[in-house]
Amino acid sequence: MAHDIIFFLAPDDETAASTRLRGPGEDFESVNCRFIEPDSAIAEWDMYFEAPSAEAPPLEQLHAWRPWPEWVTAPLNDGIEVFALPKRLTRALGKATSSELEELADRWITRLRAEDGDDMTDDDLLAVLQGIARLAASAANTGGGLYSWSF
Repeated sequence: MAHDIIFFLAPDDETAASTRLRGPGEDFESVNCRFIEPDSAIAEWDMYFEAPSAEAPPLEQLHAWRPWPEWVTAPLNDGIEVFALPKRLTRALGKATSSELEELADRWITRLRAEDGDDMTDDDLLAVLQGIARLAASAANTGGGLYSWSF
């Protein structure tokens, strides 16, 4: 589980990869959260927009989901990862309605609570999703990409 996760906008993969050692910092528009698995979250969000459902998918189905988020930098032993969110997910998040984000947040929270119990993140996950959706809408307007940096 990643301790610190930053979803951020960057013009391209090369720029996103350059954040690997120091994080995106103030130079990038971003949304922060803590104590989630960003790759699993990204896959779950993508699944939701491909086949909306209030029910969380079984873990086997989630782990078999394709495309899984792609690294823009190869992972090393330091635990830092930089992922590119799939373009179709970025488009879907950017166009998502308030009710879709609420349903997705409820589903995501239910899964995390079942997996993590009391160790679940304290973040307001609906607010996190709403912030990421704003970033996604901006990415669609600028032609840039949406990325996740985590440690």
